[in-house]
Amino acid sequence: MIPYAAGVIVPLALTFWVQKSKKEKKRGVVVDVGGEPGYAIRNHRFTDPVSSHWEHISTLPELFEISCNAHSDRVFLGTRKLISREIETSEDGKTFEKLHLGDYEWLTFGKTLEAVCDFASGLVQIGHKTEERVAIFADTREEWFISLQGCFRRNVTVVTIYSSLGEEALCHSLNETEVTTVICGNKELKKLMDIGQQLETVKQTWPRNPVDPNFPLSADVAVIMYTSGSTGLPKGVMMTHGNVLATVSAVMTIVPDLGKRDIYMAYLPLAHILELAAESVMATIGSAIGYGSPLTLTDTSNKIKKGTKGDVTALKPTIMTAVPAILDRVRDGVRKKVDAKGGLSKKLFDFAYARRLSAINGSWFGAWGLEKLLWDVLVFRKIRAVLGGQIRYLLSGGAPLSGDTQRFINICVGAPIGQGYGLTETCAGGTFSEFEDTSVGRVGAPLPCSFVKLVDWAEGGYLTSDKPMPRGEIVIGGSNITLGYFKNEEKTKEVYKVDEKGMRWFYTGDIGRFHPDGCLEIIDRKKDIVKLQHGEYVSLGKVEAALSISPYVENIMVHADSFYSYCVALVVASQHTVEGWASKQGIDFANFEELCTKEQAVKEVYASLVKAAKQSRLEKFEIPAKIKLLASPWTPESGLVTAALKLKRDVIRREFSEELTKLYA
Repeated sequence: MIPYAAGVIVPLALTFWVQKSKKEKKRGVVVDVGGEPGYAIRNHRFTDPVSSHWEHISTLPELFEISCNAHSDRVFLGTRKLISREIETSEDGKTFEKLHLGDYEWLTFGKTLEAVCDFASGLVQIGHKTEERVAIFADTREEWFISLQGCFRRNVTVVTIYSSLGEEALCHSLNETEVTTVICGNKELKKLMDIGQQLETVKQTWPRNPVDPNFPLSADVAVIMYTSGSTGLPKGVMMTHGNVLATVSAVMTIVPDLGKRDIYMAYLPLAHILELAAESVMATIGSAIGYGSPLTLTDTSNKIKKGTKGDVTALKPTIMTAVPAILDRVRDGVRKKVDAKGGLSKKLFDFAYARRLSAINGSWFGAWGLEKLLWDVLVFRKIRAVLGGQIRYLLSGGAPLSGDTQRFINICVGAPIGQGYGLTETCAGGTFSEFEDTSVGRVGAPLPCSFVKLVDWAEGGYLTSDKPMPRGEIVIGGSNITLGYFKNEEKTKEVYKVDEKGMRWFYTGDIGRFHPDGCLEIIDRKKDIVKLQHGEYVSLGKVEAALSISPYVENIMVHADSFYSYCVALVVASQHTVEGWASKQGIDFANFEELCTKEQAVKEVYASLVKAAKQSRLEKFEIPAKIKLLASPWTPESGLVTAALKLKRDVIRREFSEELTKLYA
C-alpha cells in the first residue's frame, strides 16, 4: 500500500520534517535481559516478547479452524490446471519437459477445512497413533498444506523433508525420527521405493471415516523440520505449536494492511520455515494462496511452454516471499533484457532508474511523487508485469540481500522489501525491517516475539564495545526459540542456552552490528571466516556477496586455505552474458563448456571480479588470485546448494577438489 498518493505536492517544510523525523525514529531499544552479558535490543513497541496475537489461542489448529469458519465462503487454496506435458528437444539433443498450464482452480476456506478434517480422520482409520510421526516429503502444493493441518488436528508431529534431499539424507531423516507414515507425491514416491529396504518404521494405506479432533497443547511438538544440510547430514529442529504461533503473531504486527484482499504466491519449499510461517499468516488473515513452483513462476521459466502464462501472470499476487538468490535472478534477467535492446530503450531505462534511485535515497516523499508516476508508466510498468503487476509487498529472507538488488527491486517492481533475519532454530523469527524503512543492507529491528543480543567474539575481533556500533555474535531469545535438535543433545547444548529467568537463547554463529536506531546488520559468519598464511582473516560470504554483482557471475564460491596467502574462487558463469561478450569479440566456440575453458573468457570474467572487488573496497588479500570458470549451474537437485540456494561448501569442495588443487598449483 503506497503511503502517499502519487501527485500530491508536498510543502518543502513538511518534506524536511519527514526526513528529520525518519532519521530520528527508534525501531529498537536497548533492554536489560538475562543470560550471557551482551548488548540486547527489543522491538520499540513491545516491552516483552509476544507469544500469541490472540488471547485464547495457543496452538496452530485452533487458529486455523477459527479462520476457516470466519472466512468460510472465501477462496483460499488455488492450483493451476495441468492441460498437458510436452517434451522438447534442443539442438544439442537434450530433452526438456514443458508444461501447458491453465487458470487457477480454487478451494474455499470451508472446503479446505473439510479436506483437513477428512485427512485427520484418514490418519485414524489407517491406525496412525498420536505418538507416531508423519513425514511430508513433497514439493510445495495445496495437498502439502492440507496434510500439515490434518496432522496438527490430531496432535501428530510432522517431520518436514526437502524434496531435493539425496538418498542418504532422506534415509537418515526418516529413520532417526522413526516415521511410520510418509505423505509424498509421485516423484518422491519413486525415491522412497528406491530406498524402501533401508527404511525401518514406515507403513502405508488410506480410508476415510470422520473422527473428532484431538487438539495439541502449546508446548507439544508441531514440526520436526530437517535443515537442508549445508554441512553434513541434516539436523531435525523441534518446533512447538507455541514457537510457530509466536512468529505468526509477530509478523501480523509488522506487514501493513494485511487482509482478505491479498493474494499470496506460494512457491518456496514448505519444508522451509520461511514459507511455512508465511502461509500460516495468510491462512490466518483470510488471504488467498496460489501455488506454483520456481520452474513455472514466470512466462519465461524453464518448464513453461512458450505462449503459456507463468504462475505470477496467472495469479497476479499482491504479496510474495523470496530468497535473495531469486531476487538476484530477477534483477539480472531484467538487466539482460535491457542490455539486449540497447539504443534509446536502454538510455531511457538507465535515466529513469538513476532518477528514481536519487529520489529514494533522498526522501520518502520524493520517492513517491509525480515523477515516479511518469517513470512507472513509461518504463517500469512492463517490468512489473514480470511478477504479475500487482505486487505491493515483498518479504526477503534466508540470507542477507545486497543493497544493489534491494534498490533494483524497489524501483523496478515498485514495492518495498521487508528484509528479515531468522533461522529454522528460531522459527524464522528474529528481526524484520519496517514498511517505511528505506535503508539497504540491514535486516531491521527485533520482531515483537524476540530479544536480539550481541555477545563478544574476541577471537574474531568483534566486541560489543566497538565504535561506532556494537558488534558481536547474534543471539536470539524469546517464545519463538525452538526446543533443540532431535536426538542430538550434544549439539543442542552447544547452541541453545536457558538463562536464570527460564528464557531460551539460540547462538546463531552469525556476526552482526546494531545501528543507532536499533536495526541489525549482518556483517559476517563465524564458520565462513578463514585465517590466511600471514594472519589475515577472509570472510568468504562477504567476498562472495561483493563479487556476485559481476554480470558474468551466476554463482560463486570463494575458497581460502590457511597454508596459502591468497584465496581462489569457483565461478559458475552466466551463460547468456559470457556468450554475448564472446560473440561481440568474435571468439569461436562449439559450446558453452568449451568457452569457459578459453583463456580470453577467464581473463574477462576475472577482470570483472576485480572491478567488483574494488567497488566494494575489498582488501587485496580478499580478492581471489585465481578463478575456475564452470559451465553447469549449481542447483538443489545437483546437491551443491540447499533448497534455499545456499552454498553447500563442503560438498562443493569435495566435488571440485581437483580444480581447487590446480588453482593452488
